[in-house]
Order: sequence, then C-alpha cells, then structure tokens
Amino acid sequence: MTTPPPGLRERKKRATREALREAALRLAVERGPDRVRVEDIAEAAGVSPRTYNNYFASREQAIVSAVTADREARIAAAVAARPADVRLADAVTDAVVERFTRAGEHEQRALLLITTNAALRDAFLDATAGIEPPLAAVLAERLAVRLGERLGGDAEAPAARVLAASVAAAVRIALEGWLRPAGDTEAGEGPTAGGLVVPAGSPADRLRAALAPLAPAFDAAERG
Repeated sequence: MTTPPPGLRERKKRATREALREAALRLAVERGPDRVRVEDIAEAAGVSPRTYNNYFASREQAIVSAVTADREARIAAAVAARPADVRLADAVTDAVVERFTRAGEHEQRALLLITTNAALRDAFLDATAGIEPPLAAVLAERLAVRLGERLGGDAEAPAARVLAASVAAAVRIALEGWLRPAGDTEAGEGPTAGGLVVPAGSPADRLRAALAPLAPAFDAAERG
C-alpha cells in the first residue's frame, strides 16, 4: 500500500520543526549551549515561544534533534522494508546500526556539542525511548505476517512491545558506554557528569554487542 503524501498542515509542522532544529543548533554552535534560551531559538526560527513549546520541551531537545530527527521512523521503515525471509533480529540490528552511525554535517556538529555538555548527553540518551512506538508497530506487523495471524500491525501486541522496548533499552546502554571513557566507572563520573567526554570505541560495535543478547528472543517470537 502506497502511503499518501503529507497534507499542507503536516508539511507546515515539519517545516516549523526543521526551522527550530536548525536555529537551535546554529545558536548553540555560535554561543555555546548554555547561552541559548528558548526565546532565542523561537525568535531565530520566526515563531513564538509558545509555538516552540508545541515541538520541544527544552533547548536540549531541540539541539539534540539535529542528530535524532526522524531517526525512530527511519529505523522502523528500514525494518519494514527488509524482505520477509530476513531474520528479524538481523533486520532490526542492521537498521539500528545504520541510523545511529550515519552522520552528516549537522549531525557531526551536534554530536560535538553533545560530548561537551552533560544536559545534552542526557537528552541524547533519553531520545532513545522514542524508538519503541514505531518499532513495536512494525514488529507486530512482521510477526503477524510470519506467523500467519491477523494482528493488523497492532502496536499493543505484547511480544512486539517487549521486543521494541528491549531494543530501545539496549541502544541506550550502548550509547551510555560509548559516551563514558574507558575505566571511568566511579559514581558521578558517567555520561551524566559535566565536562568533555571522549566517545569510547566504535558505536556500531557497541550497538551490535548490546543488541546481540536479544537475538534469541526475536527468534522465539518468529517461531511463535
């Protein structure tokens, strides 16, 4: 089934979100994240602070969205696009790794800020929870097709929700490790601490290692 193109209202909302995202990142690079106010971002994007609050709950969310924009939907879409005979665990892992390791100019600039600011690191890690809803819907649909059942892509299907939530948790754990220097295990010195953090190791390797323990659960779900 072909997805209909977005209507005018949806296109305007996307344009506003993009304008806020661009303004937040630009101002954070120019001034430093701690010197940017929500009012500044709204003014630079040509909207009111009230409109800003309809899209982002904080300045950190807006800045981090330069990395996370549409990531959750793209992960779900990548899983849905894989052939039905591809092992589900592999489809999910490949989709996650691809989306979290593909970084353009905007993403690189935002990631540099994230490694220097504790509040941005927290927002970056919190954003992983957004993976669950769209992925759960796709997993429910894939499992329904595989098992010959009629779940209708129901995001409430328990197995799909548990698997999607587990993926989101695994991704967060991988990124926490990536943003914590090797040997830095003392309380208060993890990814939520202030100051510069040098990402440790390959994010792709960390993501694959964190997701690997979920493979048996995906296999069991596919078998029904």
